[in-house]
Amino acid sequence: MSELSDFNQKVISEFRANQGKVSGQMANMPVLLLTTTGAKSGRTITKPLVYTTDGDRIVIVASFAGGPKNPPWYYNLVANPEATVELGSERFRVRAAVTADEERRRLFNRQAEQMPIFAEYEKKTTRQIPVLVLKRID
Repeated sequence: MSELSDFNQKVISEFRANQGKVSGQMANMPVLLLTTTGAKSGRTITKPLVYTTDGDRIVIVASFAGGPKNPPWYYNLVANPEATVELGSERFRVRAAVTADEERRRLFNRQAEQMPIFAEYEKKTTRQIPVLVLKRID
């Protein structure tokens, strides 16, 4: 897990130093920083995530690279739906909601069309990958 933590820390540092621009494997993808409150720890935790939009909502997919479990940030948002997003040099509060049924499928498919790796993640796992929407609240 420390390899992933190291990778995330490098992306976060680069993102903040370059107003949201990053290099490497995330270079050509839209990236945001999501800061959640830990469901168990109560600590704030920041993760770089790729996203799409749906109108004025931000869409994030809890793929965890197709792993067998949802990523920890998913559980943080379920327990504490208010979070902070950094997009470029802007920082604002959001409220997260988990999507379901046709909306979840539509939003997942749109993200997989723009970033085909998500279709690969879906093939790697037996769980239904959650799709969340973030609505700005400030």
